[in-house]
Amino acid sequence: MAETLSVKKKDGGWHARMNVLTVISTAFFACLSIIIAFPLFAGLIASFRPGRELIRRGLSINLDLSTMNLNNYNYLFSGNADSKKYWMWFKNSMVLTIMTTVLTLLICYFVAYGITMYNFRLQGVIFTLVIATMMVPFEILMLPLYKEVINLHLIDSIWGVMLPGLCGASTIFFFRQYMTSLPKELLDAGRIDGCTEYGISVKIMLPITKPAFAAMAILCAMGAWNNMLWPLMVFRSASKFTLTIGLNTLLTPYGNNYDMLIAGSMLAVLPILIIFLMFQSYLIDGMTAGAVKG
Repeated sequence: MAETLSVKKKDGGWHARMNVLTVISTAFFACLSIIIAFPLFAGLIASFRPGRELIRRGLSINLDLSTMNLNNYNYLFSGNADSKKYWMWFKNSMVLTIMTTVLTLLICYFVAYGITMYNFRLQGVIFTLVIATMMVPFEILMLPLYKEVINLHLIDSIWGVMLPGLCGASTIFFFRQYMTSLPKELLDAGRIDGCTEYGISVKIMLPITKPAFAAMAILCAMGAWNNMLWPLMVFRSASKFTLTIGLNTLLTPYGNNYDMLIAGSMLAVLPILIIFLMFQSYLIDGMTAGAVKG
């Protein structure tokens, strides 16, 4: 009886400590979420105010309804010269993001598939080299890549922006870690059924890796949509600017179009938000599936 009471006391103390830790962690992450969301919320409020209010008061969450209206968004959809430029930049960013994401996922999937599912000489060396490239900052590779793009005559071309990043080491690593949890017996089963190696990778293994594709689609799309430095180096024509470059051109020594800048920045969040909502059901599975083998 005494032992039972002792065990109950221990269990009660353990649960009490866990409840305290849960409350503390919940409060911490709630505060962190508020801090992270503050710039976005402040930007959303500023997008309903005239640009001169942003200059006078800066970003603020003060809801002064007397200064809030839809004029900035009406300006974006008005069809004037500035509006047409904005939607041209938006279209360029959409095309670049979609093409980059799709090609990156396919290329990195097949590279990771070959490294993971087949045993061959220098397999470990190749994977180590892939991982080693993750340790090299882009700033070091920037000038050699720029020279290579010039030699390939891809300056001011969408391919000049996309090609250097299509085979991302981090994406390969993620797919590889996910595939290590998949049984290789599936390959043997496909071969017995008369499926080709290409058919096995596409018809059997690729559907199983949907969670990994979804998780990487969000990350790749975010990287391509928000990328500014490399497109800024490659593109020369204003008609090919992406949204990040185009919005930056609104700030000049000769005049700043804050009305269009702040409203356009808020609309620029929507594509990534839509992508996240589309793939969120697979996101956690894709992030955690490779953590446990079996």
